[in-house]
Amino acid sequence: MDCKKDKNIAGCTCTYEPCPKKGVCCECIAYHRKNGEAPGCLFPPEVEKTYDRSLARLARCYTK
Repeated sequence: MDCKKDKNIAGCTCTYEPCPKKGVCCECIAYHRKNGEAPGCLFPPEVEKTYDRSLARLARCYTK
């Protein structure tokens, strides 16, 4: 499967600019999963900007 980095990066909502995984979703997901986190694209914009990628924070975003 070919990486669609150019297409992915256009829709990437991660604000961490020096990230080398930006647009390479499979690497981003693997990295955050290894660290017990979720990728920034799963968070609402105001939470994503805090860089709190914890699974607990993700759950709070979608539990009401």
